[in-house]
Amino acid sequence: MKPRETANPPNRFRKEVVAYDDGDGPPPSQVTLLDDRSRSILSENDSPDLPFRYSANPYRGCQTACSYCYARPTHEYLDLGAGTDFDTKIVVKRDAPELLRAAFDRPSWRGESVMFSGVTDCYQPVERELELTRRCLEVCLEYRNPVSVISKHALVERDVELFLALAKEARFHLSVSLAWTDPDLARAIEPWAPSPERRLKVIETMAKAGVPVGVMAAPIIPGVNDSQLVGLLERAADAGAVSAGWVLLRLPGAVKQVFEERVRGAYPLAADKILHRIRETRGGEKLYDARFGVRGRGEGPYAQMIAAMFETTAARLGLSRRRRSTEDGNEDDDDAPTTFQRPPPKTGQLSLF
Repeated sequence: MKPRETANPPNRFRKEVVAYDDGDGPPPSQVTLLDDRSRSILSENDSPDLPFRYSANPYRGCQTACSYCYARPTHEYLDLGAGTDFDTKIVVKRDAPELLRAAFDRPSWRGESVMFSGVTDCYQPVERELELTRRCLEVCLEYRNPVSVISKHALVERDVELFLALAKEARFHLSVSLAWTDPDLARAIEPWAPSPERRLKVIETMAKAGVPVGVMAAPIIPGVNDSQLVGLLERAADAGAVSAGWVLLRLPGAVKQVFEERVRGAYPLAADKILHRIRETRGGEKLYDARFGVRGRGEGPYAQMIAAMFETTAARLGLSRRRRSTEDGNEDDDDAPTTFQRPPPKTGQLSLF
């Protein structure tokens, strides 16, 4: 048997070791962790396409290496590349839990819902060792702050008890990001993500435990996985998903080049047809349209067909529809009263009783 190209025992002198989900091997390139020294953890947006105002990102860059990831251009602001740099140079905010607690302690904070994460997967493999997402969620529990999580990774199963506590004390929802039923097709486009079967198992595990869980079918790639959407929703519902959302493929900036190169390498005979299908949902000429209202849904007959297919299937299966579904996967109800409550201050004074 040919030895694995990436076989490499952990260095016993290193303080941090990156582990991977069962059945998923490491990427072929060495992962480098870079410290983020910024002094805030909450990102605020006013996009009409997003149903949340605040998100938290303990990590930037993502080891999952999805060729379509709309967040790739954010690495360019760090003087890094949107290609393999995004996959292998992970920026880590080590003091994220402390920064989140400081944000919650500010008088201006009103207990709005926080989404993990708005940029990259907060349960990617480095989280197994660093536990930054877990510690941030523990802060959310301490303050009873509403929170939602989206992830592709089975590592979320580690925190099932924490999710249950959050669901009891605050508003909480987990979305499992999955847009495929064909494992080979998925591996070609998102090479280091857990298999579709593994992610369906995550939905089943969470549902049986009592965690509110849904499926986020994102991205739907015209000519690639749109034909799998109905079967995916059926299997997610069978696994216990209570909600569903979808987003059309988004290719901003340098993502277009990364995605096209991956498609041409994986499907050389079908690549031109796939790219033509994508353009059909973007006015016929472009691979992407950044306008609010259409960037996540597209336009034209082909995009309308995908939307109708999702709507009718979700309705038939009883999967609740998100108010404004996005690849970020948040399910926030801004009209509901917040559960937020600051814990009593720690004075350090001993009790007289």
